[in-house]
Amino acid sequence: MSLPFEFQVEVGDFNSSYLKELAVKRYARDQWPLVYILSDGREKQAYVGETTDVLSRMDVHQKHARKQSLTTVHLIWSDYFNKSAALDIESSLIQYMSADGVFKLMNGNLGIANHTYYQKAEYWQTFTFIWDKLLAEGLAKHSLKVIDNSDVFKYSPYKALSKEQSLGLLNILKVLANDTGDNIIVRGGAGTGKSILAIFIFKLLKAPISNLDYQEFGEFEQEVVKLVTTIKSRYKNLHMGLVVPMTSFRKTLKKIFKGIGGLTASMVIGPSETAKRPYDILIVDEAHRLRKRKGLTSFGAYDAVNKRLGLGKYKHTELDWVLKQSQKAVFFYDVGQSIRPSDVDTEDFDRLKSQKTTVVQTLKSQMRCRGGNGYINFVDNLLRNGSKRNLTAFENSNYDLKLFTSLKAMIEATSENESNYGLSRLVAGFSWRWVSKDQTKDYYAPYDIYEDGVSLKWNSTNEDWINSPGAIDEAGCIHTTQGYDLNYVSVIFGYEIGYNSNTEEIVFWKDRYKDPKGKSGVEDEELLKNYVLNIYRTIMQRGILGAYVYVCDPALREYMSRYIPLAISETPIEKPIIPLPAHRVVPFENSVPLYSMKAAAGGFGPVEAVEEEDWITVPSRYTLDTDCFACRVVGESMNQVIPNGSICLFRRYKGGSRSGKIFLVELNAFTDAEAGSAYTVKEYRSKKVHNDENWGHRSISLHPRSHGSSFQPLELTEESASEMRVIGEFTAVLGK
Repeated sequence: MSLPFEFQVEVGDFNSSYLKELAVKRYARDQWPLVYILSDGREKQAYVGETTDVLSRMDVHQKHARKQSLTTVHLIWSDYFNKSAALDIESSLIQYMSADGVFKLMNGNLGIANHTYYQKAEYWQTFTFIWDKLLAEGLAKHSLKVIDNSDVFKYSPYKALSKEQSLGLLNILKVLANDTGDNIIVRGGAGTGKSILAIFIFKLLKAPISNLDYQEFGEFEQEVVKLVTTIKSRYKNLHMGLVVPMTSFRKTLKKIFKGIGGLTASMVIGPSETAKRPYDILIVDEAHRLRKRKGLTSFGAYDAVNKRLGLGKYKHTELDWVLKQSQKAVFFYDVGQSIRPSDVDTEDFDRLKSQKTTVVQTLKSQMRCRGGNGYINFVDNLLRNGSKRNLTAFENSNYDLKLFTSLKAMIEATSENESNYGLSRLVAGFSWRWVSKDQTKDYYAPYDIYEDGVSLKWNSTNEDWINSPGAIDEAGCIHTTQGYDLNYVSVIFGYEIGYNSNTEEIVFWKDRYKDPKGKSGVEDEELLKNYVLNIYRTIMQRGILGAYVYVCDPALREYMSRYIPLAISETPIEKPIIPLPAHRVVPFENSVPLYSMKAAAGGFGPVEAVEEEDWITVPSRYTLDTDCFACRVVGESMNQVIPNGSICLFRRYKGGSRSGKIFLVELNAFTDAEAGSAYTVKEYRSKKVHNDENWGHRSISLHPRSHGSSFQPLELTEESASEMRVIGEFTAVLGK
């Protein structure tokens, strides 16, 4: 990649004599847009800025009390820089330097630019060269690709907010600054930027107000600064906590807060820690994972907190703890990500929403997934019986969604994505016990998951598993991935869910669900099924660039193959035929009889009566009556339409046009060489020949529809045609 725009990086000592050196520089004299970094190699603090008046800006910085400890200045300038480019490069430096970790930035996090302008792509390429220069200067230590995949970068408070997030920010600050409400619920699905906004607000309120000096703010930012100033003056010594219910994600955010100026790891707390002291403001991320007592497998610590707060252990929940211990609370909530019976009931949040002192804010725009809201809605409909919702096959060139019939092939593709993009992980549903965890147990086994000839272990750690060594060779679960972003997620749908092709519904088997805490105390299987579907929905939405899918249950695999593109080189998925037990058979309503070809021919003939081999389910989209039956078709002569060995639905032929249609016929004159019997399935063709004053079917042929060229039409003479009996008209391939 070539450098689009030449640039210079000049280094100097940040002191009073430096201004004299600057005064003779052309870019200073002509007030040219540039970017600068002020740093202190000893305390490892830095400040990033941009300006068109570098002389005045440096003079102001030298008089600023907090910046007098900074010792070195790096000026980045170019004859090709304009104001938009300088703002963009400044924003990129703030975001990447904050995540890189060499310095703690003194910058505020308001006003990060993310606008479109002429040749923005070329200036981004130029920035990559600037970053390499900073690596050489010792101002950075990680490549841009490594930083892009780091949690510190993904959850950094130094982000340009979307318009929707900015509006949410403003509304939240108004509630915190005034008496218009006590609580805010921010609703939004996976990937709508809830965690980013939560962390952004926390940094904004905890950083010194002086960090927002020297920014050229517009009207929106100026209003935000006024509200932040009001909040800080209202609470004096502002006590805040970021409550994160999930242990793994909480520990990840603690690491992130530790490296951000003005924040500390102790500010990130679990729900039980709210009991230690009252807070002015509590912000709760992933609030849908707050817990209630019912569904817990142990109660000691939970009951102790309720007792300490003077609350009833059966009635009150972790949601009540937050409300009791804060003057104001902000909840970031998604009902679709509630995955265990111990999660606080939806009704509790509904009651909170209905209170006059609660303000509700909604985030809808998709910030994570490149498939956008279209993919999010697709996954939701797919798991909510897409065949009944007029779901269509997924098509989006920006998102890589694939269905695999081979688990080994999906694992190989996941490893390839890890090499190319990083952060590609395998995640499975709870169909397998964690038997590899403890070698001292009688049930110990070296692997947990045995499927499709592949052996896998569950995640070897519950803490920050995604970034742990060896994670690429393991299978994670919902508890190690919820809240995290991946570039690619590869999902194994386990045996606890399947598909009923008769009712066209996804089904759930409680006995196959192996998460003890996930089903503790739940008798309602429909409720438990909803939790399980929420698990799969959540992990399907973890991937930024794409999602790969492997399905254990054959019927569910066939259902998903209707809507998810099959991975290249994968064999077509066969629809499984499910024989019905006698007590469930409702003839010609939910099932049809399955005959052999001979039986079908005899069964509809005038002499021989036969018994059906079985009764099989038929999708409800087909209208059934007593003329319907099914047969297995063997051979390759019709493989353009009917794969070898397929079970097909036929309807008894009672007359009418035949030409161009596919029929099951009996040939008494000769045997079909391929079928080895007097029965065949072929496309019927006829030509009318004029004979004197009449038209007659003098030319009749039965044509193959094969990808191969070795099959020839069966040409029937007038005599053999008279001995042919048409038994049934082909309706559809049902499966194998």
